[in-house]
Amino acid sequence: MGFFSTIFGICGFGFGISIGLIIGYFLFIYIQPSDVKDPVICSLAEQEPESLQRMLPEVPIWMKNPDFDRVDWLNRFLEFLWPYLDKAICKTVKGIVTPIIDEQIKSYKMIESVEFESLTLGSLPPTFQGMKVFVTDEKELIMEPCIKWAGNPNVIVAVKAFGLKATAQVVDLQVFVLPRVTLKPLVPSFPCFANIFVSLMEKPHVDFGLKLIGFDLMAIPGLYRFVQELIKDQVANMYLWPKTLEVQVLDPIKALRRPVGVLNVKVLRAMKLKKLDILGASDPYVKLKLSDDKMPSKKTSVKHKNLNPEWNEEFNMLVKDPLNQVLRIKVLDWDQVGKHEKMGVSIVHIKDLSPEEARVFTLDLLKNIEAEVNQSEKSRGQVVVELKYKAFKEEDLVHGEEKIVTQKVPEGTPAGGGLLVVIVHEAQDVEGKYHTNPQARVIFKGEQKRTKVEYKLQHLKRNRDPRWNEEFQFVAEEPPTNEKIHVEVVSTSSRNLLRPKEYLGYVEIGLADVVANKRINEKYHLIDSKNGRIQIELQWIAS
Repeated sequence: MGFFSTIFGICGFGFGISIGLIIGYFLFIYIQPSDVKDPVICSLAEQEPESLQRMLPEVPIWMKNPDFDRVDWLNRFLEFLWPYLDKAICKTVKGIVTPIIDEQIKSYKMIESVEFESLTLGSLPPTFQGMKVFVTDEKELIMEPCIKWAGNPNVIVAVKAFGLKATAQVVDLQVFVLPRVTLKPLVPSFPCFANIFVSLMEKPHVDFGLKLIGFDLMAIPGLYRFVQELIKDQVANMYLWPKTLEVQVLDPIKALRRPVGVLNVKVLRAMKLKKLDILGASDPYVKLKLSDDKMPSKKTSVKHKNLNPEWNEEFNMLVKDPLNQVLRIKVLDWDQVGKHEKMGVSIVHIKDLSPEEARVFTLDLLKNIEAEVNQSEKSRGQVVVELKYKAFKEEDLVHGEEKIVTQKVPEGTPAGGGLLVVIVHEAQDVEGKYHTNPQARVIFKGEQKRTKVEYKLQHLKRNRDPRWNEEFQFVAEEPPTNEKIHVEVVSTSSRNLLRPKEYLGYVEIGLADVVANKRINEKYHLIDSKNGRIQIELQWIAS
């Protein structure tokens, strides 16, 4: 009976399934539901947010946040360049990682070798969802790109030990990251920035598959979430803002061409100078100038009617490039009317000087520097100078995020005093009624210094946004806590005879904050100007 019961049960189960499928098919085909409504068609603006999220793919960040700019051109450029970038990046990674691995496995005698069997980033490049750019008053460029990479890399690392070989493979990598990239300081040398600072604005999202000997380790329960959180925490501890990764591209001191030393020049005397005046003796004086330096020349006093003058005058000059800079010494004949005639010139290379060692040079004066060889004319006399080069100590060169300050106060500055450095960067929206050729004038305790005149460009009627980037120095006997510095912008024109000068605005800045903070860099609204602003950087260097 048990056997027949089993047979009948199987037959009944098969018959019941067949009958059920047939009845279900006829019900599905011939019986229509009565509660079906026609779809409602409406515009996207009338849809609910939940419906839009189901209907549309992910909304780009440049649509959700107006601070982010659209960078489709960069994605298009990266798409075409990616096959070449893939090979270049992988080659660089191998070149960097392989020596490190070879050095480390020496500590593990059981491991014979660790090498890449395959290293490729795949065919899918990263995409920039948008980019935010910040504008500051400092010499820096700040960018925040939103990067997403759902790639298909194939990274296989093979480990050999005890004659056996094991492989680990990384696949299906996804990285979502929002970094802040700061290029600073901006310098006039290619690539136009000295350092790159990178930090993460939020914890990154990293997802990948890891296969060990063909087995997917990420499939182990609990391991996937543990690895995710571990990577996020480790990366955040190193690079989450305000922590940064700094990459030096150029030496900031050389790139900014900041002074690295001071040259002390003592003009002693001249001998047997060539007479240039028809009536009477010449009136010589000496002009000193460093090559590749925008600072004004140093000048001695004029010795009237003297072909063997003695000066014994001392000057300090800031040196920016001791290997290439040259001290030009020019002796001129002062004339009350007309151009001063050149009596002779000579040069001294800074690299020929031994640091901290005073050296006296007796230099033959030449008509031109280029004519140093094969002089056919009579002697123009000699000039005697004493030179001493002093390099700044490493601790005197301030490295960091602030602007590098390497200036030293001049010798002879009273104790308790110091050096006030004024850097006039630029102005914006300065406009005169009759002409706009702006020039900035800096006045401190009655001493006045001025920038060069920024004339209008050929394709512009007026130069409303001049850039000077000029530096001025004032020696103070005591900290100017209660003093103010006066900066005014004026326009001059030689064509407008009725109104050759026009004031475009001014500003007065208290120096108490400068003395307390050592440095400020701000933009100020110009008084008596409609919309004009000027950017001024102030530094106080105590003696």
